[in-house]
Amino acid sequence: MNILSLEDFSVEEINEILDSANEFINGKKVDYQGKKVIANLFFEPSTRTHYSFEKAALNLNCKTMNFDEVNSSTKKGESLYDTIKTFEMLGVDGFVIRHTQNAYYNELVGKINVPILNAGDGTGNHPSQSLLDLLTIKRQFGKFEGLKIVIVGDIIHSRVAHSNIKVMQRLGMTVYTSGPEEFREEGYNFVELDKIINEVDIVMLLRVQHERHKSLMEMPLEEYHKKYGLNMERVNKMKEDAIIMHPAPFNRGVEIADDVVECSKSKIFEQMKNGVFVRMAMIQKALEE
Repeated sequence: MNILSLEDFSVEEINEILDSANEFINGKKVDYQGKKVIANLFFEPSTRTHYSFEKAALNLNCKTMNFDEVNSSTKKGESLYDTIKTFEMLGVDGFVIRHTQNAYYNELVGKINVPILNAGDGTGNHPSQSLLDLLTIKRQFGKFEGLKIVIVGDIIHSRVAHSNIKVMQRLGMTVYTSGPEEFREEGYNFVELDKIINEVDIVMLLRVQHERHKSLMEMPLEEYHKKYGLNMERVNKMKEDAIIMHPAPFNRGVEIADDVVECSKSKIFEQMKNGVFVRMAMIQKALEE
């Protein structure tokens, strides 16, 4: 079974994946006895997603293969399809793929006969990040319905924002966006951070994705932090039980102050931990269905 976008899954199916991840947190064991091989193919840099998928596969007692794009035949002109088909012929049982191209998987679906787990496509989808974010929220609040979240920063270039906004609205959450006008995306509920921060249950921060810009953001980073960054002054205005999230990597002193990263409201490193269990649930679902 492919897991490419959460739009392909019903609310019930999404909650089933979250429940499975929670069972892994609580000690559920699944052992593929080294008989399954997961190939990780990352065509752009990654730390958390790549290595949490790797750890998830190892926790399930799968073997792993890690693709080295820099030293691969893509440098000789090999296409994405031919690369993936090669690994299929080598006998892998599942793919974890990240690619710079939006919806790269459209050229693979129907031609590749083993499951594909999308680890991020361009500015499009990032289903595993959305699932680990949802798991973190559900473990904190026990529900989604009625919660309010503001996602702050580089909305227009963020696959995390695009994936999260859609699925969170389907789950009954109210989603606001905030940040510089140049990152504002039409169709989303855009607000000023300081006008909403005392009302929301979750503040989710996004990194400014310079690598996806045609030119670097013109605003000095110090000014960005002052206008849109989360500092302790803003944290102190948040609701008592509100939490702070960030998909990472984060730029300390830009979208988030250094002393906020691990403050009492921050769930940032807990998100990373939850990511392993979500990806275990995803791998199991892909292999067994």
